[in-house]
Amino acid sequence: MDDAQFAELAVWISNAGLSGQDEAAMVTEFCTRVVAHGMPLVRAGVVIDTLHPIHSGRAYSWQAAKGETTASEYGPVNEGEALARWQRSAFYHLLETGSPALRRRLSKDSGAEFPLLGELYASGMTEYVAVIDRFGADAVIGEMDCLYSSWVTNAPQGFTEAQTAALRRLTPCLALAIKSATLVRIAKTLVETYLGRDPGRRVLKGSIARGISSSIEAVLWYSDLHDYTRICDQARPDEIIPLLNDYAEIVISAIHDEGGDVLKLIGDGTLALFTANDRASACRSALAAASKTLDRIDELKQRRIASGLPATDLYLGLHLGEVVYGNFGSRERLDFTVVGPAVNEVSRIAGMCRLVDQPILASAAFFAALGPEQNRLASVGRYALRGVGQPQDLFTLDRVR
Repeated sequence: MDDAQFAELAVWISNAGLSGQDEAAMVTEFCTRVVAHGMPLVRAGVVIDTLHPIHSGRAYSWQAAKGETTASEYGPVNEGEALARWQRSAFYHLLETGSPALRRRLSKDSGAEFPLLGELYASGMTEYVAVIDRFGADAVIGEMDCLYSSWVTNAPQGFTEAQTAALRRLTPCLALAIKSATLVRIAKTLVETYLGRDPGRRVLKGSIARGISSSIEAVLWYSDLHDYTRICDQARPDEIIPLLNDYAEIVISAIHDEGGDVLKLIGDGTLALFTANDRASACRSALAAASKTLDRIDELKQRRIASGLPATDLYLGLHLGEVVYGNFGSRERLDFTVVGPAVNEVSRIAGMCRLVDQPILASAAFFAALGPEQNRLASVGRYALRGVGQPQDLFTLDRVR
């Protein structure tokens, strides 16, 4: 690869990173281009850690025979078999020794050093190159402190010195482009995880100034756990977070399944909203999520009780109303949420569940907007809500139907 070809590749990688090209597509195009310039590359791997509540990082694997790159997430590698595999890898060796690269001609004995190399030799590969491109200390996010890459050939004589040198010149450019795309992915994950999906998208599109808001009509969901304070007093401290996680997983997944957005987790409480082109659709979605939640919580209670773990019920209020949706707070700390009388009302409705001995209560406004599916709800009477001017009819889900 001559200097002109290198310059062409470097420009292309820079533009791919700037344009936000998908990482897998970037790896595929990179490998295709270096092969076109005479590199006898048949396999490549790119690995980068990330900052994610579940995954530890992403791996991209390219094979010339397939002509495409597959992407996969991996979990923690700090214990068990995952740790053992990691410690037997060439990348771990590079981290431990501080070396930037490793080059090995493959033979029948290669597996004794690194098991993967023995597998590559058995599949007809002749040489393996591993590279680490490290990030500066101030550029580290979570565990993302470098990019790992590996390059494999089946050419009889392996890579030439010039080809290996070309790869070493190019990998920092590729690392920068992959890092750029990964940072965008991390930002999206973080804002959606901590703010909610729709607020996260709005923030990433620029809605971050204090006071940016809009008035919308939405179905509001407020749920919390029955007797949560008593459970906290009686349960062991190490049982509380798993309890919250089990119940939150059910509530949040049901809301997301039906197109809703979770805005806030308040201890054991969840505030969410459903919007749609028409009121009835939003109400149906919320009701579907509620029904799914109650069924799954029945199953969860049985499992937890059978395991000797604390279990409880969920109380849920549903309401339809006008809210102000946007950024509120100080210049240093903002929250993207909803405010308005309807938010107070839905929490009061949820609080009535214990009094009327029902797991779910819906407001008269919600019932009126539900349309043809009103027969799924049954009236429980008219009640005064604390802090709300007028008494109103409340309805519960008729689970017998």
